[in-house]
Amino acid sequence: MTNIRKAVFPVAGMGTRFLPATKSIPKEMLPLVDRPLIQYAVDEAREAGIKEFIFVTAAGKGALEDYFDTAAALENTLEMRGKTAALEAIARTQMPEGALSFVRQSKPLGLGHAVGLAARLVGDEPFAVLLPDDVIRAPRGALRQMVEAHAVSRGHMVATMKVAREQTSSYGILDVAREAGKLAHARGMVEKPDPALAPSTHAVVGRYILEPSIFEALGAICPGAGGELQLTDAINADLPSAGVTGFRFDGERFDCGSVQGFVQATAAFALDRPELSHELSGFLAGRVAPVPQAA
Repeated sequence: MTNIRKAVFPVAGMGTRFLPATKSIPKEMLPLVDRPLIQYAVDEAREAGIKEFIFVTAAGKGALEDYFDTAAALENTLEMRGKTAALEAIARTQMPEGALSFVRQSKPLGLGHAVGLAARLVGDEPFAVLLPDDVIRAPRGALRQMVEAHAVSRGHMVATMKVAREQTSSYGILDVAREAGKLAHARGMVEKPDPALAPSTHAVVGRYILEPSIFEALGAICPGAGGELQLTDAINADLPSAGVTGFRFDGERFDCGSVQGFVQATAAFALDRPELSHELSGFLAGRVAPVPQAA
């Protein structure tokens, strides 16, 4: 695998679709079964070999820092009570000293702006970006799959999945020049195109491997869609330097930035758990009406 050591996690969003819950809890701390969303992204990054984790946060996100810190009083209490399983669960949330860095995004100026704030901490090396809203259920982490592919393709790489044409207006879409297996070599990307004008149905989801040249491109672009600095625009501007390749990962993606996607992910991950799946299957079967068959 390539030596991708650093990952950026843009976590400054307000999570308005989950109000009132997110009035006092960061969206990334909402529990998916028994782990918060951010833990799934961090675990995926760890599996891919990431050693340094850079969080781009905002006011009210202090719970993220606390979550990955030690909790001495809690651990002592659990140890005295012999709660071994609980201690092991907590241990999985702790990070080595110096592995986490936090950068504040004072204004919501877009994903491109958030990534650009990590420039000093990333330095002059390729790095990953993971959007915790996109939870990917896969036997091998999506980012690990990408890191392995990036060792051959280099340049900017984005995770992709095929979507129905009518859904292309909800995604960044690749303008594909040619395909080779799981790779789609692209002329560029279009942000949320009209379905009639979409250049393909290869949709970009929240995993990126970017070359450090992206930071110069981010510094040169103007606000785009929604008046924000779009990462898509910076990747397109940097095509002559690094190019862009889409990688179609093996796995199932859930949009946990929406209530519907979050509920679906909760069911899917719970059904993966042997201690939960039997009773949950029976519960769901008793509540879901059979789909009417066509005559």
